[in-house]
Amino acid sequence: MIQKFANSFKIPELRRRIFFSLSLLFIVRVGAHVPIPGINSEALKAAMQGFANTLLGLYDMFSGGAFAQATVFALGIMPYITASIILQLMGAVVPYFQRLQREGEEGRRKITQLTRYGTVAISIIQSFTVAVFLQGLDTPVGNVVLSPGIGFQLQTVLTVTTGTIFMMWLGEQITEHGIGNGISLIIMVNILSRAPNVLFKEITLINQQLRNILLDVILLGIMIIIVGLVVGLTQGTRRIPVQYAKRVVGRKVYGGQTTHIPLRINSAGVMPIIFAQAFMFIPSTLGTAFRDSAFVQGLMSIFSISHPIYWIIFGIIIIFFTYFYTAIAFNPVEVADNMKKQGGFIPGVRPGKKTAEYIDNILTRVTLPGSIFLALVAIFPYILMKATGINYDLASFFGGTSLLIIVGVGLDTLQQIESHLLMRHYDGFLKSGKIRGRRRF
Repeated sequence: MIQKFANSFKIPELRRRIFFSLSLLFIVRVGAHVPIPGINSEALKAAMQGFANTLLGLYDMFSGGAFAQATVFALGIMPYITASIILQLMGAVVPYFQRLQREGEEGRRKITQLTRYGTVAISIIQSFTVAVFLQGLDTPVGNVVLSPGIGFQLQTVLTVTTGTIFMMWLGEQITEHGIGNGISLIIMVNILSRAPNVLFKEITLINQQLRNILLDVILLGIMIIIVGLVVGLTQGTRRIPVQYAKRVVGRKVYGGQTTHIPLRINSAGVMPIIFAQAFMFIPSTLGTAFRDSAFVQGLMSIFSISHPIYWIIFGIIIIFFTYFYTAIAFNPVEVADNMKKQGGFIPGVRPGKKTAEYIDNILTRVTLPGSIFLALVAIFPYILMKATGINYDLASFFGGTSLLIIVGVGLDTLQQIESHLLMRHYDGFLKSGKIRGRRRF
């Protein structure tokens, strides 16, 4: 394996791309520690301790701790992700965006430009909300904002919005000139930035004999198994065979080949968990805002992450959003129409409506076990916390959003490196020359 990684640096172009990506990711992490001017860091640290299990805690995870520290990268890359999701959802219902999606490269360019404009608009709104939120925080240590007022609000909007746009630009540069998807790599690095602190805490607990080393060994084994299962979930596909009839155009014969439609077990990716977490964090977020309300506090206790009702509702919402997002991401009718226009057909199935119904039926059956397993992966960290007593920072690496993003982005980046190695006739990371994470169902 060491030789395989050494091969990655023998190719000048690949070596340049890897170092370019690492250098820009380093800039992202540096920016996550540059604070907004006019912030009392001690008061901010004391105020942010109560927001771990709220929407703000989820936001802080994706920003790599930048939100809790109120830095110039406080919003992370989430405004860009939000804008992308909005445009993707609009592409399913708004005719104008549907036309753009069918216009090929020119349409993708327009959608990218609209996503950038949407990122700026969302960043301005969210940064203003952050400024108002910080001004309202008051702790025994003192006010979080040293000089509240319109000046601080404008300064925060300008600083944080600029930081978000700069991070979006860094992500696009990584995608174009580096290796891997830049936006995804930024999110992955931000999530992994918590790992050294978690590891240091575990070592400290072992040294203080507050944690049994045997438990950590068992947890390491569980993590390896979970990662293997997540790789199978991420790469698993159901292949539908497709044949193309022969066509004679002049003296040339077109078609006649056999291919397949790969239906992913988890077509929705990590989005169902993100949407579900946003819903499940609403009671705890309300609880921090209405501390004097008995009803809200009672609701917050039921929706605590240690309560079984939380796990059940969380899992059901994930299954629902998996089907919902899969329906948006994959359109069987459009696939069937394209196949019919190109002379393709599924053996034993009539082209057109019957083909769309056949694909939809298989997609529904394949998505069910995928959505259930996705829900189990999301719930597993909470079950592990209840069973072993470990904290959420450590348990989050055993499933949920963090693990799915890390595995998915890691596999995608390795596949790109693998393709560069094989193009230059170097051995890949595996003997077959391709990542063996893909399973057929």
